[in-house]
Amino acid sequence: MKPKNTICLWFDRDALDAAQFYAATFPDSSVDAVMRAPGDYPDGKEGDVLTVEFTVAGIPCLGLNGGPAFSQSEAFSFQIATDDQEETDRLWNAIVGNGGIESACGWCKDRWGLSWQITPRALTDGMADPDPAAAKRVFDAMMTMQKIDVAAIEAARRG
Repeated sequence: MKPKNTICLWFDRDALDAAQFYAATFPDSSVDAVMRAPGDYPDGKEGDVLTVEFTVAGIPCLGLNGGPAFSQSEAFSFQIATDDQEETDRLWNAIVGNGGIESACGWCKDRWGLSWQITPRALTDGMADPDPAAAKRVFDAMMTMQKIDVAAIEAARRG
């Protein structure tokens, strides 16, 4: 059954490459369907990939090969909760190591320009600490990081 709501992501021409990367990188992800052009059209040829239905960490998405008119921005990002440093490192390194770029506070961009927040649960738990001083220490520690260092976040929380 197709979901009622799907995130549509605009790509230039490489939605299938992106979907295949996401499916190989993130748990509970898959490439579900590929729609190809049934005939030639002004900007492409018969057989070109028009759309790709895929799932990223359980979220249904549609990749639209819409051409160069629009690009991704930080206004949309996937936030992926991680359980430990190993998972954080694996996902971060997969994105950045595949042509992506690092940013601040657990954010990075993949080679297609899509933004990701690789967010250890230790960070979100620390930011929600009922002790305002502990939450501030966690926040202050995060503000100095690109990829989140779980041990440093836990140490900041403890004080």
